Amino acid sequence: MKHLNFNGIVFFTLLLIQSCEETKVKTTSDENRPPNVVLIFTDDQGYNDVGVFGAGDIKTPNLDQMAKEGLKLTSFYAAQAVCSASRAGILTGCYPNRIGIHNALMPNSKVGLNPEETTLAEILKAKGYATGIFGKWHLGDAPEFMPNNQGFDEYFGIPYSNDMWPLHPQQGPVFNFGPLELYHNEKVIDTLTDQSNLTTMITERSVSFINSNKDKPFFLYVPHPQPHVPLFVSDKFKGKSDRGLYGDVIMELDWSVGEILKALDKNGLTENTIVIFTSDNGPWLAYGNHAGSAYPLREGKGTAWEGGQREPFLIKYPKKIPADRVVDAPVMAIDILPTIAEATNAQLPQKKIDGKSAWSLFTGLTENSPQKAYFYYYHVNELFGVRYGKWKLYFPHTYRTMEGQEPGKDGLPGDYKLVDLEEIELYDLENDESETKNMAGEYPEVVEVIKAMADAMRAELGDSLMGMEGSERREPGRAK
Repeated sequence: MKHLNFNGIVFFTLLLIQSCEETKVKTTSDENRPPNVVLIFTDDQGYNDVGVFGAGDIKTPNLDQMAKEGLKLTSFYAAQAVCSASRAGILTGCYPNRIGIHNALMPNSKVGLNPEETTLAEILKAKGYATGIFGKWHLGDAPEFMPNNQGFDEYFGIPYSNDMWPLHPQQGPVFNFGPLELYHNEKVIDTLTDQSNLTTMITERSVSFINSNKDKPFFLYVPHPQPHVPLFVSDKFKGKSDRGLYGDVIMELDWSVGEILKALDKNGLTENTIVIFTSDNGPWLAYGNHAGSAYPLREGKGTAWEGGQREPFLIKYPKKIPADRVVDAPVMAIDILPTIAEATNAQLPQKKIDGKSAWSLFTGLTENSPQKAYFYYYHVNELFGVRYGKWKLYFPHTYRTMEGQEPGKDGLPGDYKLVDLEEIELYDLENDESETKNMAGEYPEVVEVIKAMADAMRAELGDSLMGMEGSERREPGRAK
């Protein structure tokens, strides 16, 4: 017995030593492993459509908890106030008009995101990351423009907006859309006639991607098609909110965020994962009770006013970003790529980009914006406005509004009216975030400073309102 006990002690001692060595190797490996990146990107969600951003009639417990555990930005801007352009900006770090992406691309578009541009997926893939996209692409549906040719290993979702299908309420008199196809990688696996379970499917695929890639760094991009109209929600959230169907949809998106966070936690990845939540542009106000709210901001989607581009933004990364912080310094979606590049030690694209890293702001080393000014382009190449510190200046332009118009209802849009902004207007966003008092006459020196910056940007990117082409605009991809 004594001999057996001695052998047993030796055996278990050797096992313990081996286990300690394996733990040491694993710990060292974990410490050197670059952070995972999860980017959750909703569609047409208003600034006011998250609990911590003021939504009292929609419950968003997972997003509210994410704010407590990370950083809330109160002046984060989409790259442009419309679908395709906005997505181009966040994935490339460029103003969309620099790379030739404008407005919302239609099905069978002859242009798309040029494969010669470098995406966030590509800079991370070059570092050995697994890359996946689950949701809406909308950067060109020709094969050469699709996600698997833009740095993503895996793709599940739809190629453009969820309203681009034969069931559009204006199909016939206004539109002539073909089938809405659901892709897995380069293969069409279904034709959608009901989108009620699409958010659930996207979430399940996202969780599966995390589970499958838990042992290596990964980039998970989740561009949800909702709450873009037509609104769809699964039975588990139908009738749950105090803001009708739109609120139900937001609650399901919040649930989706929670499922992704749970998957990270279950796999022991929470501490070393950067999770970002934001939206592509403001609410589509023409749709009335099926649109979100940008309150207290002015206007919505399709405008350069604050309600069109200022979006809810949350980021958490327990290892580096202090919890429960609120920052008002301006940041734009073009800054996300260089920020992630700094956080992961990835190489920036070789071609010029417009974004700058906000990593020092996110980690608390500075309270300053990464940029001196931000430029708000719309339509093909029209410079509508500039943000400079606390100031926002608008140049004369035509914009759309629902003010004084009959709003849409239950999935049908109302009619916008067009308004001409005839003079330069200047707003102090620090004291007037609703943009109600034009200060241009009181601060002519500020106007002149911003005009000079705008002229410098026009020299690069042009301004079709002034007949300027710009010397540094690049061509989009063109379908073969």
